Amino acid sequence: MKREAKLLLEKACDALVLSIELFNRPYDRGRVNSTLIQLDHGFEMLMKAAILHRGGRIRDKRAKETIGFDACVRRSLSDGKIKYLSEEQALVLQTINGLRDAAQHHLLDISEGQLYVHVQSGVTLFRDLLKSVFDQELATHLPTRVLPVSTSPPTDLATLFDSEIAEIKKLLKPGRRRRLEALARLRPLAILDATIQGEKGQPSDADLRRIAKEISQGSPWADVFKGAAAVEIVADGTGPSLSLRVSNKEGIPIQLVPDGTPGASVVAVKRVDELGFYNLGARQLAEKVGLTTPKLIAVVDHRDLRKDREFYKEFKIGSQTHKRYSPKAIERIKAALQQETADQIWEKRRAKRKGATA
Repeated sequence: MKREAKLLLEKACDALVLSIELFNRPYDRGRVNSTLIQLDHGFEMLMKAAILHRGGRIRDKRAKETIGFDACVRRSLSDGKIKYLSEEQALVLQTINGLRDAAQHHLLDISEGQLYVHVQSGVTLFRDLLKSVFDQELATHLPTRVLPVSTSPPTDLATLFDSEIAEIKKLLKPGRRRRLEALARLRPLAILDATIQGEKGQPSDADLRRIAKEISQGSPWADVFKGAAAVEIVADGTGPSLSLRVSNKEGIPIQLVPDGTPGASVVAVKRVDELGFYNLGARQLAEKVGLTTPKLIAVVDHRDLRKDREFYKEFKIGSQTHKRYSPKAIERIKAALQQETADQIWEKRRAKRKGATA
């Protein structure tokens, strides 16, 4: 290994160990900010070491300083001779960097559950990259006294968002005068969501107030935070060997954002053409599954498919509302028809309607 890469790698591992130590400290003063700052610093050093190790450059020609965090991510992801990052791994890096920005330059009120998910997924990613790029085990860089970063880890992003939104709703109740606390709790969720959607920078107060209004009005969090709803946390193992990895949900691609795009991160999870994704009307869907349109609607209602964004979405264009289904609905309906025939569902619906009018 080149000497500069070796020194950078040592610096990266030092920062990671410090981040784990700070996370596990027995008192809270400065704990969140310092944990995120060290974790972010460790990844920047790790990426620079990896780029050098693979024959790349971390200084542009005639530049006095080395490249920054975003440039490291882009080269590690898109430069053919250097590439060692996946799109999902780049999302983890972007998220940690966005949270570090808020912690270092402004204010960040983040729950223990959220902080744990980001730190544990960061430790997992660091371990993966250390092995894949340098063929080294993370355990060789950690003292034997280091503890796992949580004794009761949350590993489900949806459950985490559910609990956070529930607490924020309590703070937003009329008469409680805790709106500032609610906005502070919203900030890390908004950073995560914007980062996943490829937006660089911190949410404004106006952005947070808009989100708070949508939550107060009862909007589902998956509609408010579309970026976060497009990814999931995949957990492997338990205890000290627990791994958390961010993965995009099936059917929702991760894109490389063109270099130089104003206010953008390196990668983004987006459905570029939602009308292209929800490309079936009721009649077309009925033809695909071999049903009449009325019987298709009966099956759809019986299985509550219109409550699931994976299968159904309404688009308002001008004064008209268009009801559209995704191709995923085809397989779900076929599976439902293996349990009950369309005629059986149709008869149940008729009987229910007769009972309601009796």
